[in-house]
Amino acid sequence: MNDIKLHYIEQGSGCPLILLHGNGEDHRYFQAQLSFFSKHFRVIAVDTRGHGKSPRGEKPFALETFADDLSCFLDEKKIERTDLLGFSDGGNIAMIFALKYPYKVKRLILNGANLDPKGVKPAVQFPIALGYGLTALFSPFCPKAKANHEMLGLMVKQPHILPETLKKLTIPVLVIVGDHDMIKPGHSRLIAESLPNGEFCEIPGDHFIAAKNSALFNQKVAAFLNESGKIEAE
Repeated sequence: MNDIKLHYIEQGSGCPLILLHGNGEDHRYFQAQLSFFSKHFRVIAVDTRGHGKSPRGEKPFALETFADDLSCFLDEKKIERTDLLGFSDGGNIAMIFALKYPYKVKRLILNGANLDPKGVKPAVQFPIALGYGLTALFSPFCPKAKANHEMLGLMVKQPHILPETLKKLTIPVLVIVGDHDMIKPGHSRLIAESLPNGEFCEIPGDHFIAAKNSALFNQKVAAFLNESGKIEAE
């Protein structure tokens, strides 16, 4: 039994496809994916704990907690197994979830995920770490600073996934990134190469290719999911 109820939006019917947004975002990030994939799937975009309209609750604000939240959510929705698409921190949650609950995941799409904070380019990670330190100073006096500190902490301290643990994931996994992503190129390739059934895909764009280059992003994801030839890329 979970201490919170996750907010979500659902469109379409058929096999489930869960969408997990990144740090500080909510389900609205996936508008282009909802409209496209809901023609072929039961698409559910979830607001993770403390994001969007999902409450913070009392449990630790950690990616592992978010993975457990997702497990409870799937149980509540009576979804035994699902395809899972995670972006950024959502991709990190998706990896942790798949490692902890492998029997609940059919296929995995990791967009801009990282195994640890060192996988992020220093030019991006340094301001995040600086903001984390600054918000720590004001957290005792300002609820907003405390919330921001907690949110930034997800990127400064987490995740910590060893590449060799990914060998446990035998399901098909697509690792898709932008060619100017904030994740180091070698790090993204390491994730794909560490997976027994991993596939690497790089398309033009930055970290936010699902929103900024949605047509090509959707086409590549659709091709990955298109086992029966029923999905036509637009």
